[in-house]
Amino acid sequence: MRSPSEVGAEAVPLVRPLPADTFCPQSQRSFVLIAAILASALGFIDGSILAIATPAIRVDLGASFAEAQWISNAYALTLSALILVGGAAGDRFGLRHAFVEGIALFIGASLACAVAPNPPMLIAFRAIQGIGAAIMVPGSLAIIAKAYPKKERGRAIGIWAAASALTTALGPVLGGVVLSAFGDGIWRVIFAVNLPLGLVSIYLLLAKVPADAPTEKRSLDLGGAALATLAFGALAYGLTSMSAEGEGQMSGPSIAAGAVLLVVFIVFERRQREPMIDLSLFRVGAFAGANVATFFLYFALSANLFYLPMLLIAGWRLSAAEVGFIFLPLSVLIALLSGPVGQWSDRIGPRFPIASGSLVVAVAFAGLALLAYAGIHSFWWGVFPLMALMGLGMALVVSPLSTAVMTAVEDKDTGAASGINNAVSRIGGLIAVAAMGSLAAWVYAAALNSGAASGIPGFGEPAPASLAPDLDAARLAASDAAFAAVALVTALLCLLSAIVAWTTVSGERLPWPRGSEAPQR
Repeated sequence: MRSPSEVGAEAVPLVRPLPADTFCPQSQRSFVLIAAILASALGFIDGSILAIATPAIRVDLGASFAEAQWISNAYALTLSALILVGGAAGDRFGLRHAFVEGIALFIGASLACAVAPNPPMLIAFRAIQGIGAAIMVPGSLAIIAKAYPKKERGRAIGIWAAASALTTALGPVLGGVVLSAFGDGIWRVIFAVNLPLGLVSIYLLLAKVPADAPTEKRSLDLGGAALATLAFGALAYGLTSMSAEGEGQMSGPSIAAGAVLLVVFIVFERRQREPMIDLSLFRVGAFAGANVATFFLYFALSANLFYLPMLLIAGWRLSAAEVGFIFLPLSVLIALLSGPVGQWSDRIGPRFPIASGSLVVAVAFAGLALLAYAGIHSFWWGVFPLMALMGLGMALVVSPLSTAVMTAVEDKDTGAASGINNAVSRIGGLIAVAAMGSLAAWVYAAALNSGAASGIPGFGEPAPASLAPDLDAARLAASDAAFAAVALVTALLCLLSAIVAWTTVSGERLPWPRGSEAPQR
């Protein structure tokens, strides 16, 4: 969940080949599960609350719109670029060792975020936090799979998933209440709360859980990770700078540099003996199509979950406590429906659930665009029902999409396929926040007609109560127009996701017989 994009992306778990036995005695397995749940809660709480806290951070630190984008994207960049390397680190050095290192780095960076004196420092610490998460996120599920024997593994993963859904659902609600009650400066507690949770998790792992042996001496492909970070970082910087005053001239060269580095990364990976990403998997049409659909869908999800709270808090002047409820339907519906939808997908094939779910999400985002365009400022009767509809659509997509990705490739490649799909969803979120921010800023400025913008805060920036009524009305109308543009574009991308899924993903029931064990989602 972590950044807004991860609310949905975490439901596409990083699945890796499961061990035949377990390193952990039965009496100590519960400690593994508790530690994994606590570590997952670190990111879930951070990411989902951060979207609600962004307006408060902007006020408290004086962050610009572009800086607000990078507070989210610095984390997303290092996490998405390094998550496959983080998974390989667990194989090479042992899952417990790598998992502890990831948690320690994450909570250390979290404390630094909590005391960051200015936006640039917060952005830098968020990038380090993302490096820790890249090791911690794949380790959370993998260590459960390695600690529990096959017959107990499904139940343990189910408990982990349910606890993760609960923290994702309640985190923004509780965070919004705290922000509303204690004021803008309390956002620092969001990061500081990671310390006790992380320390308990590390204690359990080191004191109660035996060390596991490394499974294979894999190379970590640090060169590929560095190239991916530079490529996506340059692309994100170029897209973000389009919305930043005085930096627009850098957008073209940055985007071009990012595109060149992306080509270099692909060439580099093709020549590696043990590449970070096995590009040959994209020759499989169903696998490539499922990942394109994933990119479009999670691009749309991330953009709305990042910019909608800005509109509601800074534009409509709603309280953070009220806005915190927008994440609730998504988390609850995915938790409740993913199992039944997964069984349905097993019977009829993943094509129809993915395509129909994407269409439902498209309708929800189109509804948000219409609501904003019409200036209908109703949260409980307008925004919340549409977010519930969006949650229903995502619940239809999440499990079948994971299944489609892993059944498109050979059994030996399911771990790599799932890891790539996880990274694609996060990259979609990274690019979405950068690109849609520029669109929102451009539409906002155009709606204010330049000259009228004097004295009016930028998009997503809370306005002072002393703002003149006519200027406040202009600001509100411009905010609605900016978000409507974002929501409309993302609705179209969800429609494209449905079309791609329908034309590429298998519509046949899965090949294993009913009653046998299906691959792990």
